Formats: sequence, structure tokens, C-alpha cells
Amino acid sequence: MNETERVAIDEAVSANALDAIVYDLDGTLVRLAVDWGAVASDVDRVLRNQGVDPPEGLWTMLEFADSNGYREVVEATIAEHEREGARRSERLALAAALAEEIEQERGERGDDDERSERSEIPIGICSLNCESACRLALETHELADRVGSVVGRDSVSTYKPDPEPLLATIEALGATPERTLFVGDSERDERTAARAGSRFAYVSELRSDGGE
Repeated sequence: MNETERVAIDEAVSANALDAIVYDLDGTLVRLAVDWGAVASDVDRVLRNQGVDPPEGLWTMLEFADSNGYREVVEATIAEHEREGARRSERLALAAALAEEIEQERGERGDDDERSERSEIPIGICSLNCESACRLALETHELADRVGSVVGRDSVSTYKPDPEPLLATIEALGATPERTLFVGDSERDERTAARAGSRFAYVSELRSDGGE
């Protein structure tokens, strides 16, 4: 994240303006090594094996499955790809910054009150990926110990842009929506934050490498 944005978040925390920070996962902290075209083909095949003619598009098929009693088999198919993709995922700049802060906290605990204050801010994950894949990605990149709540596509009854997953994440962190910053990479994430009543920032506004 660039220095200006980093300072802005630090100042918000120091001023007690934030109770929690929630991150999207794929495209925000990591990039899952998933061929989504292959996932869609597998889901299409699974649904056709159930004797139905599925609609086009992965998430459209998921919604179709949810409404027609095929959610479990479709969810299992998508999740298998996501978990493997999590194991081989790429750490992005924001996750690298978090990992660096974790190492600094371990090495300098108690030596820097400002860093300590910021590191105490609860962190959560609210993702459209399945919860188990989220946890695998966090473990892969040594971020799991810093994250207090993980809510994935299958953790609650709805998924983004419905506000329920984000609200569940915030509640688990003991925070309130209006004092929580949600960081994501998509319009879906922005709509989710708006519906939940939380603050929002695009990861592109925060990361330091200027890349994807």
C-alpha cells in the first residue's frame, strides 16, 4: 500500500475511527490458482448428469442449483477447485504487507505503541470463495493467526453482494458496520459494503506495487 493510504488507515485506527478491517480474499489478498472456465465446465457437466439443462455462467449455475436443489453437488465441485487453487495461490501485495506487519509484531512486540495499536485491530475475511479454501490460503501464506473471522460463500445462507456474509464477519469480530472498513477488488464487494452499512476501499487504492 502506498504511504499516504497507509498513514490514512493508521490515523483512522489511532483516532479510534475503526473497530475492524475486513478483507475480500481472491484478488485482494491472494490470487487463487483456479481456471474458472474449467470450473464452469465441470459444474455444467455435474448438472447435466443430474438430468437438467443448466444456464450459462458459473455463478448463474450456482444460483440455479441453489434454487433447484442441486446446491450441495455444485458446491462440492466448485470447492474442490478452490481448495487446490488456494494451496497454489499467489500472495498479492496487500497480503505481503500484512505478513510483514505480523513479523514485525512478533519481533518488536511492545516496542512500538503505534504498531501495537494498529495490530490489535481485529481482521476478518469475507469472501465469495468457500470457507475451507479461504482458510487454506491464509494458512499457506502464514496469515491465519492474524485473522479473527472467516466467512465464505458456504458459511451462511447467502453470499455477496447480499450483506449477510459481511455482517456476520463484522459481528464475529465484535465490531459494528459503520466502524468497519471492508477492502475488496470488485463492484460486488462495494455493493456488499453499501448494503451492510460499512466503509469500503478498493484494494487498488491501497496496494504498493501498482499491479494487479
